[in-house]
Amino acid sequence: MPQPEAGNWHALPAADLLEALGTSSTGLSQAEAARRLERFGPNEGAPPERDPWYRILGRQLSSVVVLLLAVAALVAAAFGETAEAVAVGVVLLINVVIGFVVELRARGAMEALEDLEVPEALVLRDGRELALAARELVPGDVVVLAAGDAVPADSRLLVGSELSTIEAALTGESLPVVKSVDPVPEDTVLAERCSMVYRGTLVAAGDGRALVVATGGRSELGRIRELLVSLRSEPTPLEQRLTVLGRRMVVVALGLGAVVAAVGILRGNELWLMLETGLALAIAAVPEGLPVVTTITLALGLQRMAARQALVRRLPAVETLGSATVVCSDKTGTLTSGRMSATTLWTSERELDLGAQPAGSVPTARAALHCAAQANRAALDPEGEEGVGDPTEVALLAAARRAGLERSALLAAEPETGEVPFSSRRMLMATFHRPIEGGREGDVIYVKGAARALISRATSLLGPGATLQPLDDAGRDRLLEVNGELAGRGLRVLALARGTLAAGCAADEEALSNLTFLGLIGLFDPPSEGVAETIEALRDAGVRTIMLTGDQARTAEAVGRSLSILGPGQHVVDGRELPRETEELSSTLATLGGLSRVTPKDKLRVVRAFQQAGDVVAMLGDGVNDAPALRQADIGVAMGGRGTDVARQAADIVLADDRFETIAVALREGRTIFTNIRRFVFYLFSCNLAEILVLFVSGLLGLPLPLLPLQLLWLNLVTDVFPALALAVEPAPAGIMSEPPRPPREGILTRDFTARIAGYAVVLTIATLGAFVLTLEAGGPAATERAVTVAFASLAFGQLFHLFNARSGGRPLGLRRLLTNRWAWGAVVLVAALQLAALFLPWLQRPLGTVALEAGDWLRVAVASILPLLVGQALAWFRPRKER
Repeated sequence: MPQPEAGNWHALPAADLLEALGTSSTGLSQAEAARRLERFGPNEGAPPERDPWYRILGRQLSSVVVLLLAVAALVAAAFGETAEAVAVGVVLLINVVIGFVVELRARGAMEALEDLEVPEALVLRDGRELALAARELVPGDVVVLAAGDAVPADSRLLVGSELSTIEAALTGESLPVVKSVDPVPEDTVLAERCSMVYRGTLVAAGDGRALVVATGGRSELGRIRELLVSLRSEPTPLEQRLTVLGRRMVVVALGLGAVVAAVGILRGNELWLMLETGLALAIAAVPEGLPVVTTITLALGLQRMAARQALVRRLPAVETLGSATVVCSDKTGTLTSGRMSATTLWTSERELDLGAQPAGSVPTARAALHCAAQANRAALDPEGEEGVGDPTEVALLAAARRAGLERSALLAAEPETGEVPFSSRRMLMATFHRPIEGGREGDVIYVKGAARALISRATSLLGPGATLQPLDDAGRDRLLEVNGELAGRGLRVLALARGTLAAGCAADEEALSNLTFLGLIGLFDPPSEGVAETIEALRDAGVRTIMLTGDQARTAEAVGRSLSILGPGQHVVDGRELPRETEELSSTLATLGGLSRVTPKDKLRVVRAFQQAGDVVAMLGDGVNDAPALRQADIGVAMGGRGTDVARQAADIVLADDRFETIAVALREGRTIFTNIRRFVFYLFSCNLAEILVLFVSGLLGLPLPLLPLQLLWLNLVTDVFPALALAVEPAPAGIMSEPPRPPREGILTRDFTARIAGYAVVLTIATLGAFVLTLEAGGPAATERAVTVAFASLAFGQLFHLFNARSGGRPLGLRRLLTNRWAWGAVVLVAALQLAALFLPWLQRPLGTVALEAGDWLRVAVASILPLLVGQALAWFRPRKER
């Protein structure tokens, strides 16, 4: 017996397969099935691997910034600085708890695959039908399938009667796939293997028996599971940038600490004083509020996106979408509605747009739609255009209803007497009807199917005024040309014809001759609402949209053109023609607009190719076949309503409203979040750098320590955090969606950005040290303590007013912009009140080392506080407009 991994079952005749698998059309014996179950294992996937809680907790502690804070807390505790150690510990605890709770709720991205497991199957054992758990199926079993059943294992069809399956979740094919017992070529793509049925898909119509050839992890569903398991979540761009920032902060803290310590020792200062100064520098170098503010900012963005129906499963994903340069999207159910619609009807009189032109008043069109409603097995809801059955037949009934033709009324006038069901050999289906009113010699035959199949059986054409015209070879060629022209628009084309059953003839296939050709009807899976506008908005934002679909190339090309996905020089590539080599694939990306007939592996390769080219890739999908690409992409986005659980759980973001346009809303939110992150990084780093420079310069000049360690913690956790949080909710700048995406490899600290941070830090430093030195020189009682308090107050209020420089983002802060963020004003009032409390309340003065100030001291504080804001706004006015 060959191994089930052989994979060419679709290409072998059924008799050869039965012999190869050591079985028969009556199935295995119970004893042999038990032996094979022992050999191949149960027909189920391995349980999903779940991260234990302690591993999730460990990830929260792995940040370089968090580790540096932890070291600072330990050092403070070791030297008896309990207050400093506790303060840093509280910051760590808040950050870790928030991150842990969010990720704990989001774990288990693989669990939903279990929902596609088929719990029970009907199988032949010892020649008898037997219902048993699907997990007990083995290669060689023969399963019995009927309409509505879920396929329990990958199987080769042995016997089928009008069998079709819905495979959209697995292959992306939007229409039910008609199955046949005939083998297909070995190189046939998955979506066209008509001789196979696959685990996890649904039987749409018909019945049959199939030979199980692959179970468990060897099935196509199992292979997708293996792809998912093999993929590891990569750090998001934001996580990578924050890691780089953290490393730089470590280098700065250690380098400055070493320089100051060395200078102090060379000057003969006490060792303890140098250790205290080093600790103060470490505290000043690390913006303790950065992890907390970043986490809260992302959480606030998560809430705003949830209000817009975009549900986020991983916090950093909120910002990552704003970095996207490429959006790869599944077509069916994502770009399109997933519901067929009859859009075009061609008859000898004229071509009608069924969405805009009435068809009921055109005799030939009415006759064609009458036929479409009668040769039909679907059922339409009493109101609207939804229904049950094959989506194509539902669409035909809806088109007939718009023309005033209800199938129930038609059947009442012409009861059905017989049927020739659809088959892949005939490529048509027909129904026979006996009119209640006399006047006809026999039953009426209504036929629909492939154009070639009906044209070859037609001898006449229904002409203008419902007259019959002879149909010769030239007329048939003309009909084939029209069929090709409609198909070239990406429409699925069906032909419609009618005939008469002669008295005494059987209602079977032999009666389907001498038909009257009625017309051609084109069906289309329409774009979802707002998709075209969203794609245009993404293009304006510099983001490419790439369509990935299991449909045929002509359909994909038509959809791509209609939605303006395909730009100049871009085209759709058939998945079978996709270059196998990475270098060749990379060279095709510039002209790639879409892929047809893609497999899950193809989608994965395309996403990886764009990533290797330096792009940040967002992947949108709703099916099982999209799950590996969703996991691999920098940001996976799944549809929440019609999407499979596998897709939703593999994604980072779920669109609860299933609206493609929500992706543009989420992208705007992501860009806004990153802009605000840069704002508060600018604010925090310029403030912290100012604290470093104040300590560093005073150490080099041999001045007393102008700021105490606990004062630095107060500045970092009170003066810094609340304004930074206000920056996190700053409204989006005008034109944010007309700007190109950030370069994927660009860090937060660009050269210009770093220069601005350094410049403002120098201004804050000069103002603070100036006030400090002037207070020392003024002398008086407790001059040193007063000078330290003046430096503390000057830097606190200077940083607070510096908030408005951060809000302006290098632009002058006009009155309208000044009033847009009420949280900023709330932060100013709150922090000013807390800072005044630190200066006046005795129970805060003692731990912080502050003392009462004189009138002259307050004047120096006022000048030093307002100076950075005035300098910042003056620089913004004189900055070249193109750089603002």
